[in-house]
Amino acid sequence: MSSHPSTKRIEGKVAFITGAGSGIGRAAAIRFAQEGAHLVLIDRDQQTLNVIGQEAKSFGAKHITVEADISDEQSIADAYRKTISEFGQLDIVFANAGINGTLSPIEYMGKEEWEATIGVNLTGSFLTVKHAIPHMKEKGGSIIITSSINGNRVFSNIGFSAYSSSKAGETAFSRMAALELAEYGIRVNTICPGAISTNIDKSSKPQPELEEVLIPVEFPEGDHPLENGPGKPEQVASLVLFLASDEASHITGTSVYIDGAESLLRG
Repeated sequence: MSSHPSTKRIEGKVAFITGAGSGIGRAAAIRFAQEGAHLVLIDRDQQTLNVIGQEAKSFGAKHITVEADISDEQSIADAYRKTISEFGQLDIVFANAGINGTLSPIEYMGKEEWEATIGVNLTGSFLTVKHAIPHMKEKGGSIIITSSINGNRVFSNIGFSAYSSSKAGETAFSRMAALELAEYGIRVNTICPGAISTNIDKSSKPQPELEEVLIPVEFPEGDHPLENGPGKPEQVASLVLFLASDEASHITGTSVYIDGAESLLRG
């Protein structure tokens, strides 16, 4: 039994969620299912999609799973075609998928490593938004992009130059998109999480050369002031739900930080 209010804020809406197989994407999918949305679950791992699909189904949510690579334009375009074929509409896009990528000094980072991180995070977000627009222009809707405190408030994570650049780019892109798409009633916002208990660190590829450029940074004791620890994916999902709903109908072009004040210590 859900502890959330009985009034379902996005009931009957179709939500397209990338990176839905784990972490924040999974938590958002479950929360959306509880709120009566129909789900399009996107991930590169079909096995994890099958698991989250069954969880969504347990809440009575209609859903489809699509194995797709957001950095590949044909792959993401096909995912939207399947969405419209199944549901006939698109109301919410949560462009959440991303990787940490290679962590390396700038001097040693290969062009291919840089482009791989930019390709998934920034280009992937661009493609996810681009191919959503034709399906949202008539009725409007909400697009939420997962950015980060890194590249926006925090610049002390040595080796994260590609990741931070991609996340800064996402916030700039979202504001450009928010203004351009406002006439269609399409709202575009970013969320900027701090440390959240997810498995994104599995996508990190630290290079040994990092030792050459590390700058010792001693954070204050308890570097997550609000809760003295990382946030939970479910907390981020609550923010995503709000931005997706009509309760946020006058909010667009905005970045919302969700980090328990972590970035105010680390910026």
